[in-house]
Amino acid sequence: MTQHGRAVRSDLRAHRRPGIDYDGLPDVLAGTAVEPGDAAYPGVRSTYLRGGSPGLVLRPQSPAEVVEAVAVARRHQHLPLGVRSGGHGISGRSTNDGGLVIDVGALDAIEVLDASRRLVRVGPGARWKHVASALQPHGWALGSGDYGGVGVGGLATAGGIGFLGRKHGLTIDHLRAVEMVLADGSVVRASDTEHPELFWAVRGAGANFGIVTSFEFTVDEVPDIGWAQLAFRVDDPAAFLEEFGRVTDAAPRETTPNLIMGRSGVAQIMAMVASDDPDVVVAQLQPFAEIAPLVQQQVVIAPYAAVMNMFPDAPHQGRGEPVSRSGLVTELTPEVAAASARLLASGAVHWFQLRSMGGAVADVPRDATAFAHRDARFSIVAMGANAQRVDRAWDQLRPHLSGSYLSFETDTGPDRILEAFPPATLARLRALKAELDPTNLFRDNFNLATPPTRSLA
Repeated sequence: MTQHGRAVRSDLRAHRRPGIDYDGLPDVLAGTAVEPGDAAYPGVRSTYLRGGSPGLVLRPQSPAEVVEAVAVARRHQHLPLGVRSGGHGISGRSTNDGGLVIDVGALDAIEVLDASRRLVRVGPGARWKHVASALQPHGWALGSGDYGGVGVGGLATAGGIGFLGRKHGLTIDHLRAVEMVLADGSVVRASDTEHPELFWAVRGAGANFGIVTSFEFTVDEVPDIGWAQLAFRVDDPAAFLEEFGRVTDAAPRETTPNLIMGRSGVAQIMAMVASDDPDVVVAQLQPFAEIAPLVQQQVVIAPYAAVMNMFPDAPHQGRGEPVSRSGLVTELTPEVAAASARLLASGAVHWFQLRSMGGAVADVPRDATAFAHRDARFSIVAMGANAQRVDRAWDQLRPHLSGSYLSFETDTGPDRILEAFPPATLARLRALKAELDPTNLFRDNFNLATPPTRSLA
């Protein structure tokens, strides 16, 4: 038995999910599609953290095939829809149970468009480690997150809080244009001069408006950088956190530190200094080294690409549903430090991270992009296994938060939308959502659609 030139075993049909027209797939998608029972299915069903069991994974190989995939999604709008670039996202939204996944991993080209302007085009399926490696021979870099295995598409439509942030800003601050497929299947280019409202929205809330098929970025000249991994013995987590905040606020913007803590009594600072001068690197790191007793340290001068390629790619075989909470703070006050220490002591979370912001991130006006929290100085992420326990502990910290970064959040409820987008930003986004996606096709993420009003009758 064949389907569009692809052999379909009779036993494969036994795994098919209700509500999906497997036999009606366009020829251009059928050959690369993966359904339950296929040999490739175990490698595409889950993400980095979340286990999934989608009914069909479409793997378009070109922008034209993305248009076809969106048409399939429209015909199956009764089912969940996930859009995947790299599958590493903490939110876990790029898989589901019984629905569709559109995986754009094959759109991974990296191309220099104009060397004189440092303008590059990147496909959504590229990994940031590969972007860094492609830019390194030119002496360029584009700040992203903290792990090179992440796909470009999800991060570059959400924000991009990374190791070059305080020096060079968020990833979205380097975006100059996108090409994307909208819910109705139309292909548009958005920039400051073409569909400017959509371009504004893509930079912070892009997952609600379509599927980006290419990004154009202006990248930075970045020589080798200073890279430090410092481990500390921590007897008083609240005092350590408060001091980390003070030292970070006083640091020159060339230095961007992240902090990871658990219940082990050990804290780890990973910091990047945007300089290849050893004296500058040491001078900017020394105040961090004095926060608490060091138990381990490593400081090197290296290419940015070496940091992005530190860790090998691991198979995405997540299990269950991750539990992660995200928040932003404008200052690491004693109250924030104490609430964070109580969160750690509760045993509800096994992983706690602070990413530093400020500097160049704050240079951009808050209304310039859909990511509006330009006054935030730190992003906080906490992960645990039990949602109720995590929420009870996180609720002690919540009153001190000034916003949320949705890429690190797994709760998709309406309250999280209100935290992520200030009222004026949210109203603007919802108006554009109603115009460009009136049937709410792209709803299975952090849904911007205006909630229906309840009748009082």
